Amino acid sequence: MPGAIQTVGWWTRPTGFIDRCRKQYGSRFTIRLAAQDPFVVVSDPAEIKQVFTAPPDVLHPGEGTRILEPIVGPNSILLLDEGPHMVQRKLVLPAFHGERMKGLEPMITEVTREQVRSWPRNQSAPIHPRMQSLTLEVILAAVFGLRRGERLDPLREALTEMLDFGMNPLSLLPPARRAPFGRGPWAGFLKTRARADELIYSEIRDRRKRGDEGGSEIINSLIGASHEDGSPMSDVEIHDELMTLLVAGHETTATQLAWTLERLSREPRVLETLVDSVDQGDDDTYLTAVIRESLRLRPVLLNAAPRTVKKPIEIGGVTYRPRVHMLASVWLVHHDPDIYPEPYAFRPERFLESDPGTYTWIPFGGGRRRCVGASFAQLEMGIVLRELLRETRVATHHNRSEPARRRMITSTPGNGAETTLISR
Repeated sequence: MPGAIQTVGWWTRPTGFIDRCRKQYGSRFTIRLAAQDPFVVVSDPAEIKQVFTAPPDVLHPGEGTRILEPIVGPNSILLLDEGPHMVQRKLVLPAFHGERMKGLEPMITEVTREQVRSWPRNQSAPIHPRMQSLTLEVILAAVFGLRRGERLDPLREALTEMLDFGMNPLSLLPPARRAPFGRGPWAGFLKTRARADELIYSEIRDRRKRGDEGGSEIINSLIGASHEDGSPMSDVEIHDELMTLLVAGHETTATQLAWTLERLSREPRVLETLVDSVDQGDDDTYLTAVIRESLRLRPVLLNAAPRTVKKPIEIGGVTYRPRVHMLASVWLVHHDPDIYPEPYAFRPERFLESDPGTYTWIPFGGGRRRCVGASFAQLEMGIVLRELLRETRVATHHNRSEPARRRMITSTPGNGAETTLISR
């Protein structure tokens, strides 16, 4: 197809387009999008392993995500490559392990109960916006330890405005940034970003003055982190990582929860089994399987971060040279019938039989670039689903599945996952 037609298919039919490509061309094919270098899509697990384990100076994932820089900042762990990426990763990882994660569970539960009890009952409405509101409250509390007050309210407002702008696929293209005389959506975005920056830097300065490095809040973990030479993270480094967590940890989890409710409301057998498990206070085995199956069947990110080829590399017997992007397709490997029988069926039982494979279940990417917040996201999803099912009965008036719709780099339910909540 001409590049323009491929671009339309990629943006308007995100899953149908690549399904069709695989059916016609096999597990590896090249797509050419308007004004971009070619993308080589791979979905064979052996080739995905080669992509994920390539030396960091050969493939650059950070370069492939530069479109996010206006939102998360140039020092974000998402945008860095080679040595700088590993340095930041080591500084950020401790915030998501051990006692800090355990310390966040009561807060997530409290926020979820407050939000769920405020949601209307007995009326059909998209649940995606409600999940966005819930996960924003959770990530703000997890990052800053703030629940209410004059500091939190303006930050919540600024972040919401930034995300609304940034999730528009056209918003970050160069023409959007050339509005004259400081007008237009881009100028408005810059003002909102400046407002958010001021609030975040003020919070960092205040915490440093107080010497506040205790508690479970992620900001405290970053302030207490040190480089190998003993120097602390700079305010700019902390700011960019906080923005990354606020954006990535909010939008993606909300969307995955919406997809999970969209599936559960159309699968009475799975929903009944899950509710029984929650009511009986069983361990989280079936709940975990439901979450894993949701992440497999309806991944929010349809592909792992594109890896830009910087030096020649052989993958699957073919040598690739600069400048092409290697794209591990999450969607295609998750819907490969040779790996997952009945790949389009919602069957959590498949994860009761075996744990997910390293290169066959990749909703959080893989290798050195696997999402540092993966454990936090799954913890939050489990708590939200458990509390929601204890409070309400979930239903829908629509039998047909909702189509996937692009929202920047994410795939969301086309109708916002219309759901009816009935008090139990």
